[in-house]
Order: sequence, then structure tokens, then C-alpha cells
Amino acid sequence: MLFKRFLCTQTAARHRDRRRHRWPVKQVTKSNFSEALAEIKECIFNSDFVAVSLEKTGGSSAPWQRIIPIDTAETAYVKAKHNAERFQILQFAVCPFSVKASNKLIAHPYNFHLFPRDELKVGMPSYSFSCQSSYLASMAREGFDFNACIYNGISYLSRAQESATKVQIGDLLSSSCVGQSSSVHSVADSLFTERIKSRVRNWINACKDSNKTEVADALISSLRKLVSGSEVYGSRPSLTIDVCSERQVQLALEMLKEFVNVVPLRVPAKGVGVQAVRVVLTSSAEDKKLLEKEIWDKEQEQRNRVRGFREVIDLISSSGRPVVAHNSLNDFAFIHSKFLAPLPLTMHEFRSSLIPVFPHILDVNHLMKEIGPFDKMNNMLAAISYLERRFSAPIDMDISNRAQTDEVNIHGHNVLRVCQLFVKLCSILKISPEVPKDDHSQLSPSLQSHANILSPYSNNPENPIDDDVRIWTGNSKMVSTENLIFLWGFESGISARMLKDVLHDSHDVFSGEFDVRMIDRTCAIVVFWNSDFSKHFLTTMDSGAISSDKLKDMISDGLRVTGYETYKRVCESGLRKRDLAECLEQALEDSEIYSGVESQKEESVICWNNDEMINLDDL
Repeated sequence: MLFKRFLCTQTAARHRDRRRHRWPVKQVTKSNFSEALAEIKECIFNSDFVAVSLEKTGGSSAPWQRIIPIDTAETAYVKAKHNAERFQILQFAVCPFSVKASNKLIAHPYNFHLFPRDELKVGMPSYSFSCQSSYLASMAREGFDFNACIYNGISYLSRAQESATKVQIGDLLSSSCVGQSSSVHSVADSLFTERIKSRVRNWINACKDSNKTEVADALISSLRKLVSGSEVYGSRPSLTIDVCSERQVQLALEMLKEFVNVVPLRVPAKGVGVQAVRVVLTSSAEDKKLLEKEIWDKEQEQRNRVRGFREVIDLISSSGRPVVAHNSLNDFAFIHSKFLAPLPLTMHEFRSSLIPVFPHILDVNHLMKEIGPFDKMNNMLAAISYLERRFSAPIDMDISNRAQTDEVNIHGHNVLRVCQLFVKLCSILKISPEVPKDDHSQLSPSLQSHANILSPYSNNPENPIDDDVRIWTGNSKMVSTENLIFLWGFESGISARMLKDVLHDSHDVFSGEFDVRMIDRTCAIVVFWNSDFSKHFLTTMDSGAISSDKLKDMISDGLRVTGYETYKRVCESGLRKRDLAECLEQALEDSEIYSGVESQKEESVICWNNDEMINLDDL
């Protein structure tokens, strides 16, 4: 009986512990998006920071395909770019938050469910995306409703896609566009303007005359409309003026300023440009204001449909608030690809495109590395648990917007963990999270040096093409990529220590200090502390002038080697076989293709260690 009571007590304690972490994150779908948009706008502009967290349909499946310490800024970006272009975002959690005295965190979390859908029947977005079963299975275990996502998920268009569709959407999105005053009119301009002015004047008079007299014969009424070219826009008379150039559009709009009770609308062509100007006649100044308001309301509704969830991205951007993320390179590669424009080719171009939109990006991974050496700190829960054991940094979290009771167990908790970890790290590192009172879009001086470090193993935000990569360990050393060589074709199941023992004294370069790390089960990397050693060893292997019997035996058993340039080519070529050894082998076989193209050399330096970055995908 006592044992049964003990089990009940333990079970109740576990339930209490689970409930403690079931934060009430508001879930947002298409049905409540408009309501949530108004709420989150107020929260963003009243908060100091905005945390984001993404749930995707997949990611890097093989260990080497993830961003690892040997990656330069460029190879890391290429990997992030590949994932962003291949996979899709299904959930986007956004949490505006502020930090008050005594480490009190005031958070406003929202979890948006997304699904790309051609809402306006304009052919965008019309791309497909990949899914990984492990990611979907994990989401299903957490109660994710895929039917609700597909049927009620919020759609969106990127800025580039919206710009491309403006000419296809209809006259609402281009209404009331009165052109600027034209330059000196040519004879052709004057003739066109006078002809259109006369036609509009006669049409307005005909409309007024028809309102004064009762027309019993419907046929006569129809004939009058046909002769005058009159149509109907809603319940109001309208007239279509055909144009054949942008110049004529501007002339028509300028001329219509003379008629006080008309509202001009542009009618886009099926392709690019404008095919006509529609003139709508109102009955009075009040009726004109009413029509203009109706058109403006429809335009806003249409714009909201076009932008969809991107409205939230635009709100974050326009607020200028610092954005806090984990794994920022991967996350913002997705954000750029889905909501801004197609990803550029290089890391430098990516930064140049992203930073004007999000001026201050803070990555908790980078702040975490400021603490010191960690072992296998590869997820957010482990990081928070580690900090709670090692440091006294209690956080009092107040979640202002409360979700419905049945939403408490659903997704979106990761974004609150991002907030929580950020505030803990600021407290431990003695960094003030307070923002200047006169400008909430700026960072405190103590946070400035930690902003916009997108490359996970770099800490130099001032130079976007600098390949310095830093992961903090007890004994880290800066290493040039020229000091690295890749090995494969060794015995299956061998460990890094065993491989190092095998290589020891097999060649002159292995008589001194070197290090070995396994990239995956098929490939290892050797780090020399002298670049001449790696060059000498590669030259020896290429020439075949091998004197060591031990090394000859290893080569006969299948040992292959290559330098960093081959790995770089693998990343850039899009080869995504699970085993890195296969990719390196194929890249070497295709080397003749690449030999004619001179690859741009990087000044590449990495900081060698065996740490891994915090990765929410591992939760």
C-alpha cells in the first residue's frame, strides 16, 4: 500500500513538472490570423526584443552535411542555402519580449502554422519542397495536426514574389495612381489628351442626362450605353480608356484631375504594364470619398491576402527590434528564401541583403560559447539545464497572452526557451539587455559586439568575408584550411584515436604533433599545425613516391586523401550522399570538369576543436 502511494506521488510530481513546461503559447492559423496580427503588432512595438524559432520539414540528415567546426563562412552558408531551398517551414514561432529589473522576462509568444498556397491563383508560390520522415514523425509525436496545417495554415508571398505578381492581381492594387506632372507635351500628346478629354466630358454629360429622364425602353438605354462606351463599376457608371504606353497612362491620369467627381483606376495588362485606365463617376464629393475608401479597404484586404504571414516578417523588420535566434545562419537562410527573395550565391551577398532588413541579429549559440568549454551541448534543454546547474541565474518569466486550455500542449515552446536562454546568458556574462530608452531599435553597448555574427564558428561581425571561426574549448587553436587533409578508405569501425595510432610514424609528417577527428563513419580529417606538412604529404601521395611500407599497406587497403578544396567543391556542387567519402570520391573523379574553372581562393582560418553548436533539431 505504501509503495503504491509512493508511485502515485512520483507520478503526480512528474505531471506537475510537465505542466510547468507546458507554456501557454497562442496558436495562430488562417482562421484567427487577422486577430493575432493586430495583437502581435502592438506587442512587437511595445517590446525590446523579438525571438524567433522555426519548425521545418527537414534538415541535414548526415553528420557532415550539418554546419561543423571545419566549415568556413562560405561552406557553412552553402549548406544553409541548400537546406533553405529544399525544405519548407511549417511553424514559425515569434515572441516579442522585454527584460525588466531582477531578470524578469515578459514574453508574448505566438506560434504561426504555415503552408504555401496559391491563394490568388497567380501561380505563386508554386514550388515543391522535400520532407524527411524523421522530422515529420517527431512533429507527429508532439501532436502536430498536419490536416490543420494543410487546410488552415497561413500562406504567404515573399517580397520578390509580391512584386512579380502586382501586374497580375487586378486594378485594385494599382488604383488611384495619379501621375506626376508631365514634361512639355508633344503634338501627339496634345492630340491624345484633347481627344480623351472630349470623350470623358461627353460621357459625363450623357450620364447626367440619362439620370434626368426616365427611359422606359431597356433597348434604347442599352444602345445609349453602347454608343457612349459606358460600363458599370459596382453601381456607378464607368468608362474604359485604352492606352498603349506608360506615357499615355500618365497623360490620362493628369488630364482626369480636371474632373472633380471621377476616380481613375489602372487596369493591368495580362503581361507587364497597363492596358487601360478605368474612370468611375461618382454623384458627389461625399460619394467620391466613400468610393475611394471602399477601394482602399479592398486594396488592404488584397494586400493582406497577398502577403499572408509575411506581414509578421515586415512588422519585425519595420520595428527595427533586435531579433534573437538559435542557429541564426540556418534560420535566416530560410527567412530570406521564403519571405524576402531567392538566396544569393555568396555569404557576403547574403549578409548585404539581410542586414538592412534585420539590422540586429543575436544568436544564443554565440553567447553560449562565451561561457567556456562544453561537451555535447547540442540542444536548448541541455544548455538551459547546464546553466542552471553551474550558475545562479534565476529567470522570472511572465507570459502575458494566454492560449486556450486545449492549446497548452501544442508547439511553440522553443521560442520561449530562446528567450529564457538569452536572458540567462546575459545575466551570467554581465551583459545588459536593456535598450536605449530613446530608441528601442538600438542595442546596448555591451550587446553590440555580439550582434550579426551569422557564421556559427566565427566572432568577427565587422568583416563578412572573414573566415575566422570560433568555438570555445579548453584548448583551441587557430588553423588554416591549408593545414587540413581528408582521409577515407580506412578500416570500417575505426575510431579517431585508433586511426591516429595507425598513422603515427607512417610518414615523416606524422612524426610530430597532429590531430585526427572523425567527420562521419567513413571519413576523417587530419589537422597539422604546420601547413608545409599537409602540402608535403599530399604531394607525396599524388606522386606515388612512398617509401614507408606501413603507408603503402594502408594505400593498398584503399586509403585516399585530399585537401580542403575538394571538400569545398563537394559543398558547392550540391552532392548530398550520406557518406562524405563517396562525395569526395566523386568530386575527385569530376576534377577534370572543375580544373578548367579557376575557383576563387579563400583566406580560410578555422579554430579547431570538437564542439557542436546548439541545435533545436535534436530535441
